[in-house]
Amino acid sequence: MLKKSLITLSIVSLIAFICDVKLNGQDDLTYQEPPGEIVELVDAPSTPSIRTSPGNDKIIYIENPGLLTLNDLAREELRLGGIRIDTMTNGRSRASYGIGLSLSDIDGENYREVAGLPSEPQVRNVSWSPDGNYVAFTHTTLDGIELWVVDVDQSEAKRLTSAKLNGVMGSPFTWLSDSKTLIYAAVDENRGEVPERPRVAEGPVVQESKGRKAAVRTYQDLISDVYDERIFDYYATSQLYSINLEGDNRKIGKPGIIWYFIDSPDGNYLLVNRIKKPYSYIVPFTRFPQLVEVYDIDTGESVNVAEIELADDIPQGFDATRDGPRRFTWRADVPATLFWVEALDEGDPEIEADYRDQVYFLEAPFTGEPNEGAKLELRYRGITWGKEDYAVIDQLWYRDRRAITSFFNPSDLNASPVKIFDRSIEDRYNDPGSFQTTTNEYGKSVLHFDSRDRLLFLVGSGASPEGDKPFVDTYDVTSGVTERLWQSEPPYYERPVNIIDAENNIIMTRRESQQKHPDFYLRYLMDDKLIKVTDLPDPFPQMRDVHNEMIHYEREDGIPLNGNLYLPEGYEIGSDDPLPTILWAYPREFITADGAGQVTGSPHRYTRLRATSPVMLVTQGYAVLNNASFPVLGEGDKQPNDTFAEQLVANAEAAVDKLVEMGVTDPDRLAVSGHSYGAFMTASLLSHTDMFAAGVARSGAYNRLLTPFGFQREERTFWQDPDLYVEMSPFSHAHNMNTPMLLIHGADDDNAGTYPMQSERYYDALRGNGAIARLVMLPHESHGYRARESVLHMHWEWLEWLDKYVKERDLESE
Repeated sequence: MLKKSLITLSIVSLIAFICDVKLNGQDDLTYQEPPGEIVELVDAPSTPSIRTSPGNDKIIYIENPGLLTLNDLAREELRLGGIRIDTMTNGRSRASYGIGLSLSDIDGENYREVAGLPSEPQVRNVSWSPDGNYVAFTHTTLDGIELWVVDVDQSEAKRLTSAKLNGVMGSPFTWLSDSKTLIYAAVDENRGEVPERPRVAEGPVVQESKGRKAAVRTYQDLISDVYDERIFDYYATSQLYSINLEGDNRKIGKPGIIWYFIDSPDGNYLLVNRIKKPYSYIVPFTRFPQLVEVYDIDTGESVNVAEIELADDIPQGFDATRDGPRRFTWRADVPATLFWVEALDEGDPEIEADYRDQVYFLEAPFTGEPNEGAKLELRYRGITWGKEDYAVIDQLWYRDRRAITSFFNPSDLNASPVKIFDRSIEDRYNDPGSFQTTTNEYGKSVLHFDSRDRLLFLVGSGASPEGDKPFVDTYDVTSGVTERLWQSEPPYYERPVNIIDAENNIIMTRRESQQKHPDFYLRYLMDDKLIKVTDLPDPFPQMRDVHNEMIHYEREDGIPLNGNLYLPEGYEIGSDDPLPTILWAYPREFITADGAGQVTGSPHRYTRLRATSPVMLVTQGYAVLNNASFPVLGEGDKQPNDTFAEQLVANAEAAVDKLVEMGVTDPDRLAVSGHSYGAFMTASLLSHTDMFAAGVARSGAYNRLLTPFGFQREERTFWQDPDLYVEMSPFSHAHNMNTPMLLIHGADDDNAGTYPMQSERYYDALRGNGAIARLVMLPHESHGYRARESVLHMHWEWLEWLDKYVKERDLESE
């Protein structure tokens, strides 16, 4: 009783402190740059993205730009319904784009740049036509989104529409199966002027709960009042059009807030999902009420298929889902049959049920009663269609990490699915891989059979105690026998990209090694022949001689761990002095010791660095243990987070002991760092151990009372286990912090749970308790940092902090 009273008092005190604190004044600082070696790595050229044609005979290359600038991020945006909207373009803000297009044959020959592109292209939504003769894409201008198309034979691009497409709700166009017609969503031409927020409010903002449980996580960018509703309607409303390659337009249906639209395989119908009112102020638009319709593309006539209610009361847990119909789309293997899924347990994982979900089908003209299909033991994850009598269905139950892959006969709705694989998703070593797909006559993805319709192809990561060794297997649908067709072998890491020719066993792969940067190849499995398709530039030649090694070690309870160790160029293990070291990690939850101890990654990969990578610190004389294993295990009746802090410390101790034993790390000059949940890990470690000289936490959450309905993979709420929430919060332990802590956060973080306030309040708690701390808020940045100015300044802050408190640490004065 006393313990509960103390916890309650602590919670009340914490909440009062949260509401009362104010931030100190900050340094008057402009953007800084780190040393030239890091700047050079940040500015390394991006490699192009590639997409093969439906017939696997051509490739389109999308040239990617470098980092954005602050000017890109500082454009006006609205944050409504879980979306960030660029008001000038009427599309999503902060979206990535390409800056050029090129084409080649599948073997890399006949390479040519696409002519006729706009002068400063911002290419998005690149999509092959079903016949592979055209490529459509959108180009974003300063004030709108245009639809363009490339004639592949001529390598020539032309504009189909003016800047009128509406990209707020997602991809704004789709091809029809005739490869001559596209459907696109356009801004409503009759929408008028932007609604203005009244200077004086018209009334209070009221929300009311009437006894119905509505426990939701801490979403960001939500609608908050009537004005927000009006402005959301203004930007999200679109009108559908069909357009041919000559540019002839025709309207389809009425304007509305159209979440998505999908054409039927035969190209005669259009499935349309419209968002309806009432809106919710506690969940994003994906949970708003919906109307599902089917339009006849030629006549414009429509049929209402389903009305889906607001889902702001989905039960707790990762196995929970909305009650009623969901996931409407088309069968990919027949002309025009809808299917969807409905929960048989009201979407509540706490309800005992023999079956959790059921699939339903509805054929044209979509006015009759639906046909009942397969019942599923677990929660529906997806269907890969094949042919009329064969399809593959996936199910998952996260609570016990169980996944089932089955085949079923769509032509016999009374037949039950037959299991192919029944496995734990934690067991990467026995992961059979994923069935591969190809494009059918409708331009839709279906299972890739051989010519006898007997063999399917599986591609997997090939996880093993020696690291990942990707593979290609065949699966015999008549006997159920799996046979290894090919597997990557050291010293290379080679990942299958696509099955190019099923009859002659030709695959496209992406091949790399520690010394050789990635390129794409055609691998002829019958002849053991390898043809290089691309000749991409080496983005990081200066990292070629950096020591890169996967190291293995054990936690005190016997769980095997691993990480990628990087050492400065020329450093000799055993001869040179131990180095200042940074440990970078991200904790992951497991319910089996076997899963927690399995190796992830490969020792044979090229050192490809993201712009914010901690590995760049190796150029400044640091050892870096990157992606160190940090499992958090809960077996039997225990949950992983029951001993969260203790397991973090055990993981860190095991890594540090290994590094010190190797002679590469000075145990008095250690730092720990992480991003998001890794930042939470960093703060937690520094709250419970003194083994580190400094910490750097990027964009984390530090007070779990601000995420009371669950966080990360934790399903319990604060009210179910208040002790857990208080004890796991680094905020609760701010008075115990004895280690210098650098906090970095994007000022416009959009990630659920990691509000910028998390870092602001944690910094103030540290400051108020006399800790050494620094808070850096990066203007205009969201959860990941994308502007060059921000990224370079982040590296500068990082290095200044580590040099001061780690590399140049003065032990005598402490």
